[in-house]
Amino acid sequence: MIFETHAHYDDERFTEDRDQLLSAMPEKGIKRIINVGASIETTKTTLALAEQYDFVYAAVGVHPSDISGLNEETFAWLSAQTKWEKTVAVGEIGLDYYWDKEEEVQKKQQYWFARQLELAREASLPVIIHSRDAAADTMEVMKQQNASEIPGVIHCYSYSKEMALEFIKMGYYIGVGGVVTFKNAKKLKETVAEIPLERILLETDCPYMAPEPHRGERNDSSYLPFVVQKIAELKGVTPEQVERVTEQNARALFTKVN
Repeated sequence: MIFETHAHYDDERFTEDRDQLLSAMPEKGIKRIINVGASIETTKTTLALAEQYDFVYAAVGVHPSDISGLNEETFAWLSAQTKWEKTVAVGEIGLDYYWDKEEEVQKKQQYWFARQLELAREASLPVIIHSRDAAADTMEVMKQQNASEIPGVIHCYSYSKEMALEFIKMGYYIGVGGVVTFKNAKKLKETVAEIPLERILLETDCPYMAPEPHRGERNDSSYLPFVVQKIAELKGVTPEQVERVTEQNARALFTKVN
């Protein structure tokens, strides 16, 4: 059984065949899916999907590139959504400096990242953290907020193996998806080989980041076996062991999932 910890099935690229695709997931071995909000609007569509499908759960949160939609009113609404029984995490939240180079914008990202970490603490929920081109500041905000007291995952991990071990010391999991199958993904392969299997979660970030041999196509959770196979190769274990341990990891983190 595969536990998919990060999907965006509310994305418009799934509009034409969403129900057909999702309804077939359990028979393909994908038994649990966490759909992840990235804005106020996509948090609403994520909650609707979790309402519709028994095996889909919701993460509620605002991605750093979408913080323009956050104010005290929308933050209060977000806070209220953490109380629903199928809301299992706060995310995706964090820092992304890939496009946003201006210090003022980065400071705003840091502010809302800290606020959403605090929200997770108050709600007793884990966090799903997005961090791109912002390793040092991500770690700094997490330390300021005592994030070692808040369980979570660094989603779509892209930094060094040394930094991964620092996050793991804080109690965090490392999210691994299709990128690990790419020929040029040297850093991620080194990281996966180095860190304990007990700290890895499976994810797609679909519709993005499809693994080889489907790179460039629309991604979905049924491609996760390609990720499992690559992790198994890098760790010197069987694919079955990767599935079993990563499912246990996901259940240990997302404790509200049945």
